[in-house]
Amino acid sequence: MARKRKPPSSQEITESEDQDVGDPRRYDPDFQGPTAKRTCTDVICCLIFLLFILGYVLLGLLAWAHGDPRKMAYPTDSQGHFCGQKGTPNENKTVLFYFNIFRCTGPSMMLQLQCSTTQICVSRCPERFLTYLDMQFLNKEDKNYWEYYRQFCKAKAKPVETLRDLLISGDCPVAVYPSRPFLQRCIPDLSAINGTWTLGSRMKFEDGSGQTRTMVELREAAKGISDVINARTIGLKLLEDYSTSWKWILIGLTVAMALSWTFLILLRFTAGFLFWFFIFGVLGIIGYGIWYCFLEYSSIQQRPQSTFWMYGFGIQRRVNMFFHLKETWFSMMLILSAIEIIIIIVLIFLRTRIRVAIILLQEGSKAISYLPSALIYPVLTFVLLSICISYWAVTAVFLATSGVPIFKVMVPAGQCMYEDETCDPEIFPYTNIPKDCPGASCNFAFYGGRSMYHNYILTFQVYNLFAFLWLINFVIALGQCALAGAFASYYWAMKKPEDIPPYPLFSAFGRAVRYHTGSLAFGSLILASVQMFKVIVEYLDRRLKKAQNSAAQFLHCCLQCCFWCLEKMVKFLNRNAYIMIALYGKNFCESTRDAFYLLMRNILKVTVTDEVTYFVLLLGKILVSGIVGVLAFLLFTERLQIIVEGPTTLNYYWVPFLTLVFGSYMIAHGFFSVYSMCVETIFICFLEDLERNEGSPSRPYFVTPALMNILLEQGKIKKQ
Repeated sequence: MARKRKPPSSQEITESEDQDVGDPRRYDPDFQGPTAKRTCTDVICCLIFLLFILGYVLLGLLAWAHGDPRKMAYPTDSQGHFCGQKGTPNENKTVLFYFNIFRCTGPSMMLQLQCSTTQICVSRCPERFLTYLDMQFLNKEDKNYWEYYRQFCKAKAKPVETLRDLLISGDCPVAVYPSRPFLQRCIPDLSAINGTWTLGSRMKFEDGSGQTRTMVELREAAKGISDVINARTIGLKLLEDYSTSWKWILIGLTVAMALSWTFLILLRFTAGFLFWFFIFGVLGIIGYGIWYCFLEYSSIQQRPQSTFWMYGFGIQRRVNMFFHLKETWFSMMLILSAIEIIIIIVLIFLRTRIRVAIILLQEGSKAISYLPSALIYPVLTFVLLSICISYWAVTAVFLATSGVPIFKVMVPAGQCMYEDETCDPEIFPYTNIPKDCPGASCNFAFYGGRSMYHNYILTFQVYNLFAFLWLINFVIALGQCALAGAFASYYWAMKKPEDIPPYPLFSAFGRAVRYHTGSLAFGSLILASVQMFKVIVEYLDRRLKKAQNSAAQFLHCCLQCCFWCLEKMVKFLNRNAYIMIALYGKNFCESTRDAFYLLMRNILKVTVTDEVTYFVLLLGKILVSGIVGVLAFLLFTERLQIIVEGPTTLNYYWVPFLTLVFGSYMIAHGFFSVYSMCVETIFICFLEDLERNEGSPSRPYFVTPALMNILLEQGKIKKQ
């Protein structure tokens, strides 16, 4: 008869559980901080990363050789020439004029973002309504009519007798309409009064070819051009706002930097007071937002009915209408109220751990006071990130503007068998196409080419984006590893600051670059891959949005949620892995495993640092961006004219406002991330300290008594 197996003892169960999460650290009398003797880790990934950067540099050179950013800054006529470019025949002709604006409602506008009519550069837009036939009749009495009309014709245009000859030659438009320049394009000067569209005093007119047109038709044609302009060059107005307000943006970002520095310094001495200042400051700013939204909601009686101009279609008008709706301010008021309530509820639930957060912040402040260079390191990170962002943006622009002008035959839809075929404007008049298709023209369509380079433009753009994500994450990883090494040197110094090694941040940065470039590249590669998949999912959602498939939308939401969670998890593991790399110098996979096992053996890490300390630092970031945001809002909406006069010619005041809010938050995030990394490193080292030592004279703890006592008081940590 077989014997029954004896049930495992509690000691055996404990040992088995310890093996599942790795073995605790053993006492090592020689361990006194980050390991000095190291070897290069993840060499293969380092070589791949360097080759990838080399390819990225070559891609940039290739794009700069083929690209031309002027194609985005200047409108292009039918011959592929830029309007308003200095040193060209069109230097004084800064506005683009469309011969037949009614063709701008055709399918070519949607497929090629190009109007299928002749386009020329002119010095000004037409101020009067005039057809070619009317001009011929009036010109018999006054020759100035032809001189006025010819400025909207091709350079070598000559008067013709009949309308048929005019259509065949294509040298002049059949009619011109009162227009205004909008983003360097002549757009009909339509207006709507009490819902009726007019062009001057007309509601109907002859288009010069014998057809009677209504203002609604002209509006649709002009709207087609307006939509394309918004799609292609709306950034020009944004650049105007940036050029007008860049000084104020720099001042605001400097204020954000000064506030961040001030808060970090004050945390060293008044962590408790500053914590409550963060709380009430954020609640006060949100409360001000609720009050302001309520005032705007109460002051709006109804949606305004007023005259507006055709060229006002687009972003500006939609934004103005958006902020003149009561529903807008009511929704914003509800959102801010919900945020206010959530913060109060979170504070109530975390009230028992606030003391832990304050002690951790004080300990972090003490470490930063001994390592003041840590507060300057975000400036280096900001410079490196700015270089990466600038290189990516410039390369993307040059790739988008690569190619040579492509010309295609353009005629009214469905009237010519040669429509949309590639043509050469030099020999086009001598072909059979103008005879077979009266009114056909060889017009500029887009920039492109048939070479191997042009066939892989989309692939190069994807490469550019992925390289950007990889480099951005690598720069952040390098900063985290360097800071972790410096703060670990502080923690494992028994006598502070006497035992802290000289130049700890510089030494940690050197170790990270010399030995662990491959490991940092490995971790950032994983994170960049996840982010790239998120971008692809978002791109597919935008392309397939019109399908309105409930199942597809549900799947997209699930994918977004999964990738969001995956990204957060990878960032969390990477951050702790970089701390382990800074401590022991192992490769990325081993460091990730050690960090994961350490956290699993001490689950307190999540409940103490993540829930409380990060929440406090988040409030600090919100407070900095909130203070700068309120001042920017008052300045750009001209509510501080008595104190200081800000820019008064902005197209969209929310452009510099949002830039300042986002920029100040990122600056605060950069400085407070030093604090976050400091607290994270100190806590990881503290957990290692508890496993290595026992607090006896022969094996003393490196942790400060204040931090040890508060954690023991919370009942979360037990002495080994």
